[in-house]
Amino acid sequence: MPTLDLIPIETAKTLDGLFRERVRRTPNAVAYRHFDKAFGTWKEMDWGEAAFQTARWQAALEKESLRPGDRAAIWLRNCPEWAIMEQAALGLGLVVVPLYCNDRPENVAYILHDSGVKFLLVEKEENWRLLAASGQPIGSLERVVCLNHPGDVEAGPLLRWADQWLPDEGGELAENRCAPGDLATIIYTSGTMGHPKGVKLSHHNILWNAYSGTQSVPVHSKDTFLSFLPLSHAFERTTGHYIPMMAGATVAYARSIHQLADDMEVVRPTVLISVPRVFERIYSRIKHQLEKKGPLERRLFEWTARLGWGRFECRQKRRGWSPAFLLWPLLDALVARKVRNGFGGRLRLAISGGAALPPELARVFIGMGITLLQGYGLTETSPFVSVNVKENNDPLGVGLPIKDIEVRMGKDGELLVKGPGVMQGYWNNPEATAAIIDAEGWLHTGDIVRIEQGHIYITGRIKEIIVMLNGEKVPPADIEMAIAMHPLIDQVMIIGEGRPYLAALVLLNETQLVPLAKKWGMDPASEGFYSGLRIKKHVLGEISRQMHAFPGYAKVRRVALLKERWSVENELLTPTLKLRRSRIMERYKEEIAGLYEDHEA
Repeated sequence: MPTLDLIPIETAKTLDGLFRERVRRTPNAVAYRHFDKAFGTWKEMDWGEAAFQTARWQAALEKESLRPGDRAAIWLRNCPEWAIMEQAALGLGLVVVPLYCNDRPENVAYILHDSGVKFLLVEKEENWRLLAASGQPIGSLERVVCLNHPGDVEAGPLLRWADQWLPDEGGELAENRCAPGDLATIIYTSGTMGHPKGVKLSHHNILWNAYSGTQSVPVHSKDTFLSFLPLSHAFERTTGHYIPMMAGATVAYARSIHQLADDMEVVRPTVLISVPRVFERIYSRIKHQLEKKGPLERRLFEWTARLGWGRFECRQKRRGWSPAFLLWPLLDALVARKVRNGFGGRLRLAISGGAALPPELARVFIGMGITLLQGYGLTETSPFVSVNVKENNDPLGVGLPIKDIEVRMGKDGELLVKGPGVMQGYWNNPEATAAIIDAEGWLHTGDIVRIEQGHIYITGRIKEIIVMLNGEKVPPADIEMAIAMHPLIDQVMIIGEGRPYLAALVLLNETQLVPLAKKWGMDPASEGFYSGLRIKKHVLGEISRQMHAFPGYAKVRRVALLKERWSVENELLTPTLKLRRSRIMERYKEEIAGLYEDHEA
């Protein structure tokens, strides 16, 4: 039987109290694993060593002119130092402001200024240099500490190198500097338009959410999490950081998204916290590999996925038993086990959140024997609202509300939420707070849902629904997910608000495009290739096939093929990789106009 060693909220009281209790209970258990570039190997840190390092950081922080309630920001990739710095700050009563490691300096400067950050930890001197050169006010900064010491660069008046700033050792970990209801963190939401808003979460908000999450989806002390979503995101921070701490599990920090497949083979995680985009990439790679094989292998893969899905539906009591299930041991050995080995071979649980999981992905990975649970939440709810559970898993929905969460449908089917995880409000923005939390305490999510037998099903976003000229309403995200499943298409945005038909802005996958162009005897780098009728007709045909399940009025009739990748750096994606629709439409307004210019409304 797996070992359960869950720390109750009443024992922890605060997030730093949770850390101290974990250290007390299992000082010799492995807390974190990371890849050491200098030695080219993976290293481990137990909870006792994590406490020792946290005490060093606390001792250094106490020499700065910081008081409880002051804000301290972390601008690092996921690593043990992120966790250590956060705990050191929380233990002193400071409020942690996490920053996306790939965010633009101008956006970081805005957050620092808006939240009044006094202390900033950066990974590289270059981060600080770009921030200082952004030309934006950086608020109340009194100290900047750089984790990596370049060796030949002078620090400057605000900047210190971590190896020189930290003492050789600290004292005892600080205790009782804050209460459960005190502000613990301000997480800035990566809004798709305008400046981000700072979500205020207390120690109790996050502790309660983490504990309630474990009541729906149990986590064991022998579990290993592979952390690759940014810790600056509430989903990863609660689910992939605090839940392992609460359960005594190990967190291994992936090197990068690009090295994720290699890291899974080495780390062999038992729990994977992910977003649908990662599963899309894995599935696209599998499909690409299958295309190189014969029709027998492709049919065997499809048969295995279909049979595995049938077994899953049978276990969920949504269909009966079939004699074909007797073939599963053979198909499992030939196909499914190889897919699971791609995740390291030990994966017992994968949780997908942050966006809707395409049904095709669910059918394939669940069909291959992976326990894949979809969850739902918002930064403003700490973040979990609901999650599927193993015994009652409907991948078409986002699960059942977690313990002590109240949900109901408001006007136009909007999901309203009430519970201990709901934020304290937006930092310095009472108008925005009043707009999302009503007088009765219900948080308005902006998501349109239906609720059946307790399960929540997301059907659209109030602000993102496209209303066409004929009055038909289309949820663009659903269509974009279906289209993006095609290996030829990397990025896509559907347009059509107030228009007679839908059109799409598309960026193609160059790896897939080159052999296609070669087959046609064409050069994709040649002038006019992307605007040519042949490639546009081909892409529209593939889009049509991907959208076979959508109603007839939701047909993409024209496409503009673009070359510029949408990214965080050019401000066309949020740090959580959501489309900034208004900015994309402004950037490509001429191309969009061309898609409709010869059509009379």
